[in-house]
Amino acid sequence: MLRELFPEPAEPEPLRVPRSLSLLLLAAAVPLGVLVMLVRVAGPVPAWDSIYAEDLSIFLVQALQHPWHLLVPAAGYLQLVPRLIAQFVVYLPLRDAAAAFAISGALVTTGCALFIFHASAGHVRSAVLRVVLALAVVLLPVAPLEIADSGVNTPWYLLFALFWAVLWRPGTRAGMAGAAAVGFLTAASTTMSVVFAPLLLARVIALPRLREHAVTAGWAAGCLLQVPYVVSNLGSAQSRAAHPASPGPVLAFYGHEVVLPALGWHLAWRLQAFAGRNGATLIIGAILAAFFGWALLTQRGQARVFVVAALITGFLSAAFGATLRSGVTTSPVAENFESGSRYTALPIFLIEAAAVVAVGSFICHGQQRLRTVAAVAALVGVLSVGWITDFRYQGLRSSTTNWPPTATAWLHACQRTPDGVIRERTGAGPRTAIPCASLRRLCRVARSCGAGAPGRAGRERAADPPGSRGSWQAAARARRPSPARDLYGIGCAGRPPASGGRSRHPPRPR
Repeated sequence: MLRELFPEPAEPEPLRVPRSLSLLLLAAAVPLGVLVMLVRVAGPVPAWDSIYAEDLSIFLVQALQHPWHLLVPAAGYLQLVPRLIAQFVVYLPLRDAAAAFAISGALVTTGCALFIFHASAGHVRSAVLRVVLALAVVLLPVAPLEIADSGVNTPWYLLFALFWAVLWRPGTRAGMAGAAAVGFLTAASTTMSVVFAPLLLARVIALPRLREHAVTAGWAAGCLLQVPYVVSNLGSAQSRAAHPASPGPVLAFYGHEVVLPALGWHLAWRLQAFAGRNGATLIIGAILAAFFGWALLTQRGQARVFVVAALITGFLSAAFGATLRSGVTTSPVAENFESGSRYTALPIFLIEAAAVVAVGSFICHGQQRLRTVAAVAALVGVLSVGWITDFRYQGLRSSTTNWPPTATAWLHACQRTPDGVIRERTGAGPRTAIPCASLRRLCRVARSCGAGAPGRAGRERAADPPGSRGSWQAAARARRPSPARDLYGIGCAGRPPASGGRSRHPPRPR
């Protein structure tokens, strides 16, 4: 039975379109996915002009203070991928940092969706349904609440990919390397990857050959990297294991925050207005129970095993997160705020994945084209309720630092001591030391540009592509009198913005 959870790779189907066209579609899917993710975040500041939570207060600041110090724990564990993103961001112009974080987060989401499209072929033979599965990643209903378009929340999407990497049996070395990389990066970025230990144990039992365990090796290496930091944090007063939540609130969290919004976040609120919170949970729970009960009774063994594994893994994920972060079980929930929404992302995605696999098994048994079309249309119709109504809305991710004025304030503060240190607020805590020497390489203006230096406009034009905005601005400054300017290209007589680099909202608890 366990081997049915890890099916052989699907036989490649004859290409119905030219290979060049399929590669073109794949290349187009990446920018399209990034664009879709960026526009999903609503609010007064677009995603590409805002930096979310620890991306600013921890990862960007510490990358400036201590470049390439990646093995530094935050909240008691390593977060390798967010730190890698921040380290590359600091080599870009400072004003582009917000866009870099947002685009990096959207790229990781899109990359995970494409990986799942490929890795799920053993369980979902229909290419159309694999597209639906990939869309479930990009259009996840609860994503705009918290996890969309940021570096700090990329590990939550990596968990989606790791689930499928654990079930995948790649037939090539490139596939095995990709599965190992997903396993390592996920385990080295979040302790939530421990919920896949039962599946990995099942994989070891069902597939004893060593070549089948690239993902197992990657996951184990990431966990070994985490262990010293997690163990050292267990004895501290800030350890989450010191104050676990009791089973009752954890079960209520799963029902109210996973089952209820499984078909759509705003749909859940409309049902609550009609039947109350518990009544709405019973309605959605009954629908899901009826559907998955039908799948378990009527579909073949492979689909049944997958549905059980996906639903149990989702429950374990939500229970593990809610137990260690007990505050999410008691925090108030509003239509645009849920402090524990990140813990519901994987369970909700796995509910949708189980539905896709069940429908895929159903249409494989039937030869009637009408039956196949009707089943796929019904699945897409149900999932689209949440995808459409929850495509774009304001959540916790919308209430973030407006970065352009903050970046300008930092550069203004550094103009008096370009090789010194400024202290700015990057969150709710005390002011943080920012080394101006690190900011210098983030500026578009060359280092050697002193105030009133001859030939400055020519050097600026050389640093910017011909015809770019920077080139004609530099030429315009050369033609008109201007106040003395520092090496960051900011007028000495100018004043920093009123924000002073302050964030309107403190980082959300982790």
